[in-house]
Amino acid sequence: MLLTGYTLRLIRPDCNHSAETVNALAELADDVGAVFPYLNASVRGGRYSPRAPAFGFRLGDHRIVLRPREAAVSAVEDEADARQVLDRLVGLVNRTWESRGDIEPSHEAAREPGLLEVYRLLPGGNCRLCGQPSCLAFAARLLREEVALGACQPLFAEEHTTKRQGLVALLREAGLAAP
Repeated sequence: MLLTGYTLRLIRPDCNHSAETVNALAELADDVGAVFPYLNASVRGGRYSPRAPAFGFRLGDHRIVLRPREAAVSAVEDEADARQVLDRLVGLVNRTWESRGDIEPSHEAAREPGLLEVYRLLPGGNCRLCGQPSCLAFAARLLREEVALGACQPLFAEEHTTKRQGLVALLREAGLAAP
């Protein structure tokens, strides 16, 4: 067993005091940095940053960033929800660590897609159907996972199939939300 427990703190985002969800920050009882290359090899859509070091991924509706001695979890409803997500995280870390003999670790850093790379895969036209003032603004918010790809209605027209497929692949490769 690599991770034996955590101490939990709930944090309301400074920029939005009326938010319906809060974030959770857990101080980990043990250093889990050694499991990152194994998680990187086995968690689909994960993002490994060896220089940080950190490993980010989605667990259900939650975005998790794991550092050697802490875990940050986005969008939890309350303490009970936070503990449920963190208990799942503890299980994932420990199962991965116990299976490390069967996993070829990956030390490859996640490739961060560039803003212009994402922008070029959008249909263009600045139609504002997505609620953003421009396609470039939409691309920036997409990279920060503040909007869903489905909000870009023109992207789902048959004429943009190739762009849509390329963008979905790019986002998935980077561990970002994609349909």
